[in-house]
Amino acid sequence: MTTRRKKTKRKSAGISLTPFFIITGILGLALTIYIGYRTSISDRKLFSISLIALFAGLLFESIRVSGSWKTVAGIFAGTYLFSLITFLPGKRERVYNFENHIEMWPYFFIFIFALFFGIAYKDRVTAKLTEGITLLLSISLIYWAVDYGFTNYHNWFSISLMIIGLLLSIFSIANALTHIHLSRTNRLTLSIWSTIIMFAFAIDNIVRVFNNPDIESSYLSDGFYISLQYFLLGVSAVYIMQNYMLLAGFLPSKNGNYRSDLKENKKDHIDRYSDEQVNIGQSLFCILFTGTVYWLNHKFQILPRHTMIWLVLFTFPFVLHLTTLFNGQKNYR
Repeated sequence: MTTRRKKTKRKSAGISLTPFFIITGILGLALTIYIGYRTSISDRKLFSISLIALFAGLLFESIRVSGSWKTVAGIFAGTYLFSLITFLPGKRERVYNFENHIEMWPYFFIFIFALFFGIAYKDRVTAKLTEGITLLLSISLIYWAVDYGFTNYHNWFSISLMIIGLLLSIFSIANALTHIHLSRTNRLTLSIWSTIIMFAFAIDNIVRVFNNPDIESSYLSDGFYISLQYFLLGVSAVYIMQNYMLLAGFLPSKNGNYRSDLKENKKDHIDRYSDEQVNIGQSLFCILFTGTVYWLNHKFQILPRHTMIWLVLFTFPFVLHLTTLFNGQKNYR
């Protein structure tokens, strides 16, 4: 009996998944060719050049975070094949329209890719936050609120939100300019505040970017700005899902133990926030630099506010790194 069981185990262990992957790849290639054919003969414009900039930003940040283009290529291939389920008919879809599924397909792919990548690189995507990053986000939020015109709203809801936002922004600025002890409570507060800001910026950015006209129908200069917006949206996409999960962890769930889940989510927020104090001089430089950039953009409308915010968030750590290259000080990231 023992010998037979060993033989059975050896046989089952020798099952190869290669034929499954080959068949899946062939079916995926065939469907891709058919998608290309239907797109070429369709009277509707099913794809836009804007999507290229979006994918470029997504892949750029994924490779930068992972440090391995081979790993990203593997996740890309797996996501691509999985995303083809978009073409299955929906439960409430009475009349199947293949072209409608083609239009939904790229966005479903981006969603799944961001989800898979966020799971695979949870520790890197959920990077440690610092007082400096929270300061940068708070200054950006103040500019966003002023440039958006929220200060002109006088209903109680808007006023309440602005007061809460201002108090939390002042708290983050005070932490960055002083040596207030970063207790667990302070780190939890600053982490949640940073996550709320980033998620709010992400939603605003998504809405604004997709309201742009097509690149193909725009002038060269406008096309460049639109491409930049889509690229930065692609860069931010790898973080949007993770920030959403960190916020959703505070909401009650039908499944599981809410107290246990809440405790774990709080721990994730506290653990990802550094207990090291940032350099006060760098904090002052952050306020001066970002304040100047945002004031100039508010006055001269160089770029749309959401584009300028993400551009500053993306480039300021590199600017700060250049200023600290020769003195050995730590930067904001």
